[in-house]
Amino acid sequence: MNHRTALGALHIGALFFGLTGVFGKLASAAPSIIVFGRAAFAVLALGLFARLAGPAWRTLQAQDWRRLALGGVLLAGHWVSFFIAVKVGGVAIATLGFASFPAFTVILEGLLFRERIRGNELVLVALVSIGLVLVTPEFNLASEATGGLLWALLSGLLFSLLSLTNRAGSGRIPAVQAALCQNLVVALCLLPFAAPGLAEVPAMDWLWIALLGVFCTGVAHSLFVASLAVIKARTAAVVFAMEPIYGIAMAWLLFAETPTPRMLLGGALIILAIVVSSRLAASAQPRKAAAGQS
Repeated sequence: MNHRTALGALHIGALFFGLTGVFGKLASAAPSIIVFGRAAFAVLALGLFARLAGPAWRTLQAQDWRRLALGGVLLAGHWVSFFIAVKVGGVAIATLGFASFPAFTVILEGLLFRERIRGNELVLVALVSIGLVLVTPEFNLASEATGGLLWALLSGLLFSLLSLTNRAGSGRIPAVQAALCQNLVVALCLLPFAAPGLAEVPAMDWLWIALLGVFCTGVAHSLFVASLAVIKARTAAVVFAMEPIYGIAMAWLLFAETPTPRMLLGGALIILAIVVSSRLAASAQPRKAAAGQS
């Protein structure tokens, strides 16, 4: 894979991730069934990718299983709350609310890893906060927009905790192996809730759920992992900041969810915060490495 191919793969992966909310809205099934099906199909897709690509698999120790189990539980909660946000508030609000997770990560890293929060990171948190205020037409707990945003914020918080959990075990377990195991945990967690209604799921819903699991999870994750062999992490992070844009654009076309100028401004601030925080995080890695060698 050359640089141009890897960059194209990244954009396709970002597009698939951005379509998550769209497929979730197209499926009429309950969020528990959507998440169970997505995880099950993702396990199949990731297993096929692992077999074809042949990545090195590590023997997992007890602490690895505990971390992967915790990550799977967090991933299940993240997905369920995200799809509830889609059903309640729409694709745009759910996508932008979830996109707040970098702000949660900045705060949680400072609390959990005792890392000093820098001034520019506080600015990023402020940008995301202002963006979220603009995205919501009015803060009224009885309104669908506010309810959807709150569920999306919970989704972002859980994803941030998942990212920090994966960070704690990074380097030990190959990314595809970790993703496959965590999706297996998600499927097992949601099976008791989804099983009673599986027989009543319409055929079209299974199509949307399969697309979610195969393309928006398995293929998107595999493209992301494969492209990192050629593309720098900071470039990948900036490309994946396009995910909310793809999602909102498709919701606009398919569901006539026309974003207001205020929502567009709020979304722009959130996406700006994602891009800047990603670049800052990527540029900090060489400085840490250099400090560790000195």
